[in-house]
Amino acid sequence: MPRSIPHPLVATLVAPAANPCLDLAAIARAREALPAAEIAVLAPGRAVDLHFVGDDPALLADSLRAALTGLPVDIAVQPSAARRKRLFLADMDSTMIGQECIDELADMAGLRAEVSAITERAMRGEIAFEPALRERVALLRGLDAAIVERLLAERITLTPGGAELVRTMRRDGAYTALVSGGFTVFTGPVSARIGFDMHRSNVLEIADGRFTGDVRAPILGREAKRETLLELRARLGLPREASLAVGDGANDLAMLGEAGLGVAFRAKPIVAAAAHARIDHTDLRALLYFQGYRDEEIVSGG
Repeated sequence: MPRSIPHPLVATLVAPAANPCLDLAAIARAREALPAAEIAVLAPGRAVDLHFVGDDPALLADSLRAALTGLPVDIAVQPSAARRKRLFLADMDSTMIGQECIDELADMAGLRAEVSAITERAMRGEIAFEPALRERVALLRGLDAAIVERLLAERITLTPGGAELVRTMRRDGAYTALVSGGFTVFTGPVSARIGFDMHRSNVLEIADGRFTGDVRAPILGREAKRETLLELRARLGLPREASLAVGDGANDLAMLGEAGLGVAFRAKPIVAAAAHARIDHTDLRALLYFQGYRDEEIVSGG
């Protein structure tokens, strides 16, 4: 197989706000893997760019991780061109929020163990998403739908950095979409709270104020997420490299693979291994640093 031609790349290193460990010593360790790189600081102690010429982003990212072993640093290596994205798609559960909404509903119904076990297997890719969703929703039959408002108020928390990410990208002209295998009763309020342009997810059937145990067809799952990305890209007239996607589960794989930059967020192993980049230690603000944003350019999350 012929070797690819070297071209301008950028490696972004991001450390947690609570442990800003990207000091001169850490940067020197990174330079051992990329000795000819030019350094640009995006956020002191927290985010650094290394600009260089190379030909294998995945291999170079692994080399950087090895050089920084022991430090909680997330790394993305990508082409320098088209780094600022104009389309952003995000998963919701365990990505833009810290919970799995269906598991929280099940907990209120006393069924958390049964539902969570199915969720975990589906997110690892051990069982297909669509039948797993139907099986979990069936367990909610008869639950008072009014419980959704209480759950949103008491249990649902936004992932740090998410609002800053969406609002900064929108300010700069990007289109943002929350695309979830979850449910509209949650994506609607969460999308509005964070500031997305649109949301798309599944519809839980409700009759007489209670969940029927059914979900409206067609189910939005793995392929539907990818199709949404393709649809929005075509509508906006954007090339593939202008898109960014983030998610944590197996049903996000097709969407992440189709994006110009697909990022696994604290993801299951199958997803982390397949994504272009991954976030294991930091928050969603890392996706802004991956695009070259400096701290002073980032919009407050409010």
